[in-house]
Amino acid sequence: MVREGSDPEVLVSPVSSHNEWDPLEEIIVGRLEGATFPSSHPVVSCNIPPWAARIEALAGGLRYPRTLIEPARYELDQFIALLRSLGVTVTRPDAVDHRRRFATPDWSSRGFCNSCPRDSMLVIGDEIIETPMAWPSRYFETHSYRALLKDYFRRGARWTAAPKPQLTDALFEKDFRVPEAGEPMRHILTEFEPVFDAADFARAGRDLFVTRSNVTNRMGIEWLRRHLGPGYRIHEIESRCRTPMHIDTTFVLLAPGKLLVNPEYVDVDRLPGILHSWDILIAPEPTPIDERLLRITSMCGKWLSMNVLMIDEERVIAERHHTNLLRALEQWGFEPIPCDLLHYAPFGGSFHCATLDIRRRGALESYFP
Repeated sequence: MVREGSDPEVLVSPVSSHNEWDPLEEIIVGRLEGATFPSSHPVVSCNIPPWAARIEALAGGLRYPRTLIEPARYELDQFIALLRSLGVTVTRPDAVDHRRRFATPDWSSRGFCNSCPRDSMLVIGDEIIETPMAWPSRYFETHSYRALLKDYFRRGARWTAAPKPQLTDALFEKDFRVPEAGEPMRHILTEFEPVFDAADFARAGRDLFVTRSNVTNRMGIEWLRRHLGPGYRIHEIESRCRTPMHIDTTFVLLAPGKLLVNPEYVDVDRLPGILHSWDILIAPEPTPIDERLLRITSMCGKWLSMNVLMIDEERVIAERHHTNLLRALEQWGFEPIPCDLLHYAPFGGSFHCATLDIRRRGALESYFP
């Protein structure tokens, strides 16, 4: 930006986040207004419990009932108040009516919700990357964030969009079936085109970690590797989850040298070699919760307990009900901050899923040799 008769104006980007643990200064928190059940599609049903897939087939495109929305929104409001009390600036996307139908030349769909900005956008330093997501119902999800994205861009941030996928039948394995225990791992995605969700990546400065999943294929990982260039390295984490989708209930970076892993999904002996010098913290068995809440949280699996948000290298927001993890974090030298967000699970996750770090106070570093 240049003004006539003056030196070029130096813009300082409001976007700056290199890892999961530097002191948090600004964050986007999702919304629940206008949320609808995602439109029926095999890439959706393969990642949720069978009972939920049956509901999705019948209710796709219909609004979530108030009995699910209201308790989740109350908890979300309390979470936002907590963030602000910790000195964090909170911004929100626009409210959207997700019942509106949209189409490409190949298919049509209704929307889902904008509850999880962590999925549709990836922040690498001063750059926000809109991701090419595999769910048709999420095709235009970032439009609800466009006012924020344009503001960040005008103030100096870099703003990139990965190639918009076609999402034709060629991207999805015909007659896909979730592999049973003991069967070779397989995924619903082909390598027809690059697709990935940002929530399949975890950031540690110049090193990123990723799980290949039912929403992230090898071509998507390679697109990001080439886009970031030689200044970054991307390492794949093998997951034993039979329905893999997003890394943040599998492999969670807590602080330099400290890593939380899911003992069901991760074989510690098969982690990338660069992690061998780090302390590997094994997540405790999730605390049992009552049957009604268990059914709600089963939308994202019992290991949603791991979906924590680091405020800095010591303070961590975690679910109040999961006392086993709270005690473990404390024993590991962290300061857990209990908060409620269990009722958010039907909309996609918990604290990490519901947010997107925009600014953390810190510089780009390498934490590995």
